[in-house]
Amino acid sequence: MRTVDLIDMEDVIAAYCTDPLKSAVRPLGHGNINATYLVQSSRSTFVLQRISGTVFPDPLGVIENFQKISTHLISRSGRSVSNMTFASPVLTRDGELFYRDKTGDYWRGQSYIPHSHMREPVLDKHVYQVGRVLAAFHSLVADLDIDLLQDPLPDFHNLDHYLTEFDREWALHRPPHDTSTIDYCHTRIKVYRKLSTTFSEAKNNGILELQAIHGDPKVDNFIFDKNGRAFGLLDLDTVGSGFAIIDLGDCLRSCCNTAGERGNRRARFDQDSFKAVLQGYFSWGDNYFSKEQCSLIYDAVLLISFELGLRFFTDYLRGNVYFKVIREDENLLKAVGQFQLADDIKRQESGLRDCSHALALLPQANWRDTENSYFSG
Repeated sequence: MRTVDLIDMEDVIAAYCTDPLKSAVRPLGHGNINATYLVQSSRSTFVLQRISGTVFPDPLGVIENFQKISTHLISRSGRSVSNMTFASPVLTRDGELFYRDKTGDYWRGQSYIPHSHMREPVLDKHVYQVGRVLAAFHSLVADLDIDLLQDPLPDFHNLDHYLTEFDREWALHRPPHDTSTIDYCHTRIKVYRKLSTTFSEAKNNGILELQAIHGDPKVDNFIFDKNGRAFGLLDLDTVGSGFAIIDLGDCLRSCCNTAGERGNRRARFDQDSFKAVLQGYFSWGDNYFSKEQCSLIYDAVLLISFELGLRFFTDYLRGNVYFKVIREDENLLKAVGQFQLADDIKRQESGLRDCSHALALLPQANWRDTENSYFSG
């Protein structure tokens, strides 16, 4: 991986390192939003990140949230048997939570956790671990006072809001000549938008309650050891108020897509991976989903796939200003992939509902040997 030219970042590196010109800096990860780098100085190795002011309306709020969430997780992990690992803030040389560069951008440091990412082929034992870590995370943040957090992304996971944005951009920037790809995306939006009130209705009926959630539990944000066991979560910038069932749906969307998050082949939803993630999730002792909430697991994974496709397509219409892209039609192709995934989930509705219902109602004792069975042989 290439080393970054330090000329434009020298002041930022100097805010954290006593020897900025001797520090090695390279891009880290494949995030769609923030610019992230690994910094290796003579004294330490840490992650340096520029918070996107385009995406996050209050970058400083995101940085302060991270400190509160990290403190809470460290405290809770120390009093539990979760054995989870999470990043913590790295302060500037002046003891500050952030550095603001000459252009006004906010930078923050966080601890670097050596780890592996999930690599293809994705095995059931890996996604089982993903489900278990997500359940542990939900347990750890269940008592985090969401009123103490600033809203990092107003209207995040608000499907009605995204549909309103789409309608506006479609009216303003509809391509002059609809291609088959444009027509496919527009048709899928018309088909699935009728389901947009599913979770607001569940909240109004007392089935769902707001709590702290991760907000972006895609597979790339889980930390694995060399043996494929997950032991933590990265990217806590989207932690905020939401529904745990939507977090689980987003995790399933990411883990069960056979094309992968950046795949260029037709998206398919794998039911075996779906089962493995849920087995991991429900194996955690603090599972607190009710029967009514479990009945929404299918809806969560369907609608989160639709939601992401909608957001990709809307960003394509407005000129790719939210998600980072390399080519002009990248967001359009990503939208197609998510809509294909939603279609495949819909095709398997009966089997997915039956699977989630059966697993959710198993007695806790039945999960005792599940993990060993995945990692044996």
